[in-house]
Amino acid sequence: MKKPILIFFGLFFSQTSHASALYFYEIGTEDTALAGAGQAARAQDASTIVTNPAGMTRLPDHMFTGGLQAMDGDVSYSLDNENGRKSPGDIMHFFPNASAFYTQKINDDLYAGIGLYGNYGLSIDYGNWQGDRLIKKSSMVAMTLSPSLAYKINDRLSVGGSVNVNYGLLSLTRNVGGNDEKQQDHDWALSYRLGLLMALTDQTRAGITWTSETKYNFDINGKVRLPDVPNVDYDLPISALVQAPQQIMLSLVHDINKQWSVMGDLGWQDWSQFGAPQITVSGQEEDKKNRLKDSWHTALGVQYRPTEQWRLNAGVAFDSTVYDSQSDVALTLPTGDEWRFATGAQYQITQQSNIGVAASYLHMQSSRVQSPAIYKGSYDDPYFWFASVNYSYQF
Repeated sequence: MKKPILIFFGLFFSQTSHASALYFYEIGTEDTALAGAGQAARAQDASTIVTNPAGMTRLPDHMFTGGLQAMDGDVSYSLDNENGRKSPGDIMHFFPNASAFYTQKINDDLYAGIGLYGNYGLSIDYGNWQGDRLIKKSSMVAMTLSPSLAYKINDRLSVGGSVNVNYGLLSLTRNVGGNDEKQQDHDWALSYRLGLLMALTDQTRAGITWTSETKYNFDINGKVRLPDVPNVDYDLPISALVQAPQQIMLSLVHDINKQWSVMGDLGWQDWSQFGAPQITVSGQEEDKKNRLKDSWHTALGVQYRPTEQWRLNAGVAFDSTVYDSQSDVALTLPTGDEWRFATGAQYQITQQSNIGVAASYLHMQSSRVQSPAIYKGSYDDPYFWFASVNYSYQF
């Protein structure tokens, strides 16, 4: 369910942007085509390791799922009063993503799996703008190795869990005296995921997943002095920009008949624990106000199977903003209410393999930045698009 742009990125890449509010659900799997709807209950391929590890008990004896994805969009920042200052413009750039998962049946009740995927990170590029002494580029690259187990308690109830080994790399680039100055650090962090999958009837199943907070610690100096305001220290909230909150996702899937299935989600993320990720100014009384609030996610999706070879997907999702007010957001954390519209298709190549394509469009609420005052401005109508291809093979 979590930018400075938080973005899912993949196995092969060194830079990037997770979403209720700040998390993107798109990681190159079939979930992209459903806007994430039914993610904790669907369990149709090995990527259930990420959405609900208990879902492995519904899979074949051995299964591989991999995905490739492209992402781009427009997240443009405009200064209110340029007065000769240059606005950053679009800070979002095209980048790819990938993921890979493998699951295996150990015995009739026990299943195991492992996933390697980009599940968290950020990448922003303000370019040569007026505030490039404060921040020019910032990139956090994260990769997760997720060994998982699932146990079938009975024919209607399964439980599962994952230990997520997260590696993060953070870099911050600024313009110092006309030259780019780069700071960089890396860290390891553990997080955990627990899932429950219930077959309420032969046609309806429910899933619930809890994921713990991921907390990185980087030794990066966020303090800087600006030429426009000498003798005043500004401080970027590094720690606030690299955390991912705990989250809960509840999903339902109902098979109406052999052709039609409907599904939905309700999710929550604990963003309020992170306070106010604003740039602070030394010498001024610190604003203790908590600008962040918990975010909520809801989604609806449908699957239609016109033939045994084809499965068509569509979904719509809404994620609420993490800010109390869109008129006072952090410069390096642009986000707001998000609407997501998605579609795609899966084709059964053989009895053992299928391939799918998906596309998703995400529209984000506009927001305004008040601090630091000399760089006040707005993010107007940001949007993203995703295009992905996935492949699964069972053996």
